[in-house]
Amino acid sequence: MNDRVLVAAAIAVLLLAGIAVGLSLGLHERGEYEWTTVTIEDGDTGDRLATVDARIADTPEKRYTGLSNTGELAPEEGMWFVHDEPGTYGYVMRDMSFPIDIVFVDADGTITTIHEAPVEEDQSSLTTYTGYGQFVLEVNLGFTDDYGIEEGDRVREPIYSPADERDETP
Repeated sequence: MNDRVLVAAAIAVLLLAGIAVGLSLGLHERGEYEWTTVTIEDGDTGDRLATVDARIADTPEKRYTGLSNTGELAPEEGMWFVHDEPGTYGYVMRDMSFPIDIVFVDADGTITTIHEAPVEEDQSSLTTYTGYGQFVLEVNLGFTDDYGIEEGDRVREPIYSPADERDETP
């Protein structure tokens, strides 16, 4: 009888874990991200170069999942990754079905690094794209070239701090 109870408990735990994983992977598909508009300006002239409607990835789970399990992005759509503080971060093309530009942005809004990241067929040995910043913008491959976006250009909006929302106590 004890063995049956243990087996039933193990099955229940596995089912609950499976449901939790399924829910976390389904965040993209159900659109449960907050969205923001990211405005990019020329670093010298201040002229607007582009705007991007972006999902906000501001938790470890959302940053880990990123655009994985996303079939495609609209032409001016992306994801805005928010880290708690500036630092050197690495991004990979885990389970990606389309290539992207990865744009690292410092806490003051300055673009520090831009990578072009193709889809990687070999998921066992992923390329790590590193850069310094507090934010990362991922957009379709070629977006930065199409709009003339370069290192030194600036993100005007949003400069978002996760502490803005998390410090509020109910």
